[in-house]
Amino acid sequence: MDVRLDHLVCWVADQRRSLHFYEQVLGLPGVRTEEFRDGKAAFPSVRISAETILDLIAYDALKGVDEHTGVKGSSGHPINHFCLSVGKEDFDALQVRLKQHGVEISGTATNIFGAQGIAPEAIYFPDPDGNVLEVRYYD
Repeated sequence: MDVRLDHLVCWVADQRRSLHFYEQVLGLPGVRTEEFRDGKAAFPSVRISAETILDLIAYDALKGVDEHTGVKGSSGHPINHFCLSVGKEDFDALQVRLKQHGVEISGTATNIFGAQGIAPEAIYFPDPDGNVLEVRYYD
């Protein structure tokens, strides 16, 4: 079976603020951002890879989410963190952008296991809504 991650959904308080964070601080390209700004899309997304996006859904959209997923209590269900892997050069550049934007790195790790094996370094930091991101690189 050939399986790929299609999308993740993050609950956010302010979609525009979160979109700014993911586009400007993390450097991820927006998806459907004009449609969102024009009121034609309920939420914006950012592209993680050619096959994966991150949807930024407002907390006030919670009504109806349980019905959509068919799982009672799925609205706003928290996750511990999600991880993005980048190249070493992008990893270093991200740390500079985080500092420029006043985003504090809340944790670090070395030689940490992940989907592609052992990553030499990883950093952890929150987005504007407290969702924790891990960013790492592999040799």
